[in-house]
Amino acid sequence: MLHLVQLTHPDFGRCVAVVEDEYLFRLNTFSSIYALAMQAIKTGISLESIIADDRSPDRMVYDPIYTGTSDWNLLPAFDHPEEPARCLVIGTGLTHKASVDNRQAMHEEAGHTEITDSMRIFQMGLEGGKPESGKIGVQPEWFYKGHGNMVKAHGEALVVPPFADDGGEEPEIAGVYIVGPDGQPYRIGLVMANEFSDHVMEKKNYLYLAPSKLRTCAIGPELVVGASFDEVDGTVSIHRNGEVTWSKAVKTGELNMSHSVSNLEYHHFKYPEHRSPGDAHIYFFGADAFSFGDGFTLEDGDEMVVAWEGFGRSLRNPISIDRSEQKYISVQTI
Repeated sequence: MLHLVQLTHPDFGRCVAVVEDEYLFRLNTFSSIYALAMQAIKTGISLESIIADDRSPDRMVYDPIYTGTSDWNLLPAFDHPEEPARCLVIGTGLTHKASVDNRQAMHEEAGHTEITDSMRIFQMGLEGGKPESGKIGVQPEWFYKGHGNMVKAHGEALVVPPFADDGGEEPEIAGVYIVGPDGQPYRIGLVMANEFSDHVMEKKNYLYLAPSKLRTCAIGPELVVGASFDEVDGTVSIHRNGEVTWSKAVKTGELNMSHSVSNLEYHHFKYPEHRSPGDAHIYFFGADAFSFGDGFTLEDGDEMVVAWEGFGRSLRNPISIDRSEQKYISVQTI
C-alpha cells in the first residue's frame, strides 16, 4: 500500500509526499494527487511506477507537520486543486446496522413504532446490495454533501453555522475518484474521513436529511492506494480539555456493510452527469457509530478523533460553533 499526503508551504507552495513511518518523501513534479492520477490515466503507467520515478531522496520529519508545529501544513488528502467546485462530495447512509438503528430510534422517539423507510432501505441492501460481479444490485440511499470547498484537512475546524441545530462526527472511510478524459471514472484510493452532520436537524424529520448533510467535513491526513476494504476496525473519540469524554470502537468495510463498494460506485456513476471528464469525487461510505446516537452533545472546542487501522495517522478536527446571529440572505433582481 502507498500512503500519500498533500502539503502546502507559504514559500514553496503545494506538494505531494509519500509517507514512510516517521518520514515524508516529496515528489519532484506533482503538486497534487489529482495531477498525479491524471498523469497515470493519460500515460497508462501505474501510480506506483510514477511515484517511484518522481520521488525525491530528501525526507521530512512527519511529526511536526502532523502536529501543526511546522511551516508545512497538511491539506485535505485529495482535492481538485484548480476548481474546487468540480469536486463533488457525496455519500450514502444506512450501509451499517448501527446507522440504521440510530435512524430507527429517531423515528420511534417521534412516535412511529412501525418499520420505517430507513429500515426498509437497509433491508433492501441486505437482500440485494452485494450482487455478483458485473451485475446491478439494489439502489442505495444517496446524498449530496457539497463541493470541494466543504472539505477540510486534518487539524482544521469543522463549523456549525448559525442556521444549524447541531454538529456531530461521523467516522467513515471515503473513496476518492477522478473522471478520465473519455468519461471513465477511476478510483484512486481510500481515505479516513469525518463526514460531520447536523443530527438534531435530521431528527426533527427524516426529510430534513438533505439539508442536514450540507456541512463541512474532513478527510485525511493520508490517502491510501491499494488498501483492503474487506473489514476495517477503528475507534472514534471526543476529547474535551485534553481528556477523552466519549469513545467507541467502530467497524467498516464490505463485510460490515449492506452494499458492496462496486454497487455504490455503479449507482453513483451510472448518471452521465457524474462522468464529466476532469471532475473529482469524494464518496463517503457510511458510519458504524457516532456520539449523537449515545446521547452525547459536542461543545465548542471539542476535538473529534477518527482512527482506522491501516489508514495512517488519526484524523483530528476541533468543532467550532458559530454563535453569531443568523443573517437573512436577500436575492437581488437583475
